[in-house]
Amino acid sequence: MLHTPDGMRDIYNGECQRKLSLQEKLHRVQLSYGYRDIQTPSIEFFNVFGNEVGTTPSKDLYKFFDKEGNTLVLRPDFTPSIARSAAKYYAEEDMPVRLSYMGNTFINSSDYQGRLKETTQCGVELIGDSTVAADAEILAVAVDSMLAAGLLEFQISVGHARFFAGLAAAAGLSDAQQSELRELISNKNFLGAEELIDTLEIDEKLRNLFRLLGSFDAGIDKLKNAIEDSENYPEIRSALTELVSLFELLDSYKITKYISVELGMLGNYHYYTGIIFAGFTFGTGEPVLRGGRYDGLLAYFGKDAPSIGFAIVVDKLMNALLRQGIIPDEEKKNALIVFSEENAKSAIERAAKLREKGICVTMMPHDEKKPQDLYKKYAVDNGFSGLEILI
Repeated sequence: MLHTPDGMRDIYNGECQRKLSLQEKLHRVQLSYGYRDIQTPSIEFFNVFGNEVGTTPSKDLYKFFDKEGNTLVLRPDFTPSIARSAAKYYAEEDMPVRLSYMGNTFINSSDYQGRLKETTQCGVELIGDSTVAADAEILAVAVDSMLAAGLLEFQISVGHARFFAGLAAAAGLSDAQQSELRELISNKNFLGAEELIDTLEIDEKLRNLFRLLGSFDAGIDKLKNAIEDSENYPEIRSALTELVSLFELLDSYKITKYISVELGMLGNYHYYTGIIFAGFTFGTGEPVLRGGRYDGLLAYFGKDAPSIGFAIVVDKLMNALLRQGIIPDEEKKNALIVFSEENAKSAIERAAKLREKGICVTMMPHDEKKPQDLYKKYAVDNGFSGLEILI
């Protein structure tokens, strides 16, 4: 009865305080860019995350039934929930909508290896804007979020969903070949990928474009050269041109040092249609943030609107900060007042005056059996910035 299910955990004391503080920092960045808060339910109908949407596999969902027999799931991913909400509440809106969210997601992964099944996500979605400027803004919010969290070293890798799709179409890859190539690239087995590509009957320019799947930082010059090779492949050319235009705007945000191009990046979700990206830092083997453009997703819910967004996994970001020794340097304004029975009134009045000054005050009756040193140790161990003993 004292244990939590696999993949779930309690968060308490200093860790909980640090997590809430981190969430607040991330939230302030989102608000500074004009995003407005939205909350969606933790429980959704199954079809919100069904196969047609291209989100989490059914086997990894927490599923149950309501009294009417409808299949419900615990939310595994925020984006479809936000898309559903936007299609409902902003159906007639022609102007861009900026939404910010914070909450928990649940994935019942069967390959549990120390990985949390319940995590907190913080993210934004920009709906109704198909421009490269919108892509640049989203990446700027992502970079500023990482900086606000206190990260000193991190990198956001950017790819494009249409690049791989364009390659597959141009080479006439079968579904089996696409799946095999996707798996090889996802596992960073570029030698195996090159061997597969060598078996294809394609021209040298297309072969050169395929080789870019193994590049971790293509760079503007390499992208421009690739555009020349893609003159006969409109979808590939369009994706590369968008990436070049994107980097020109990112230069205005002065964040290009945090951004790299990884054309072999493949999105986890099938609904991505444009740029896709993931943020990496030291201290965690997985991305601390993921995002991308999903121009077709809202149409599934009845509103045809281009969209882009990202989500930060707060728990992974917290772990990275702790492992890098980056502890939020926050000014503590909390005090402990220990008082005897005869000084209770004075203690209450004192606490009220401190709270008026914005200081959090904990009051504790004095036990004559306990020495004052014990209260001093308690104050230090629990992070109180001040201690007053009224006895």
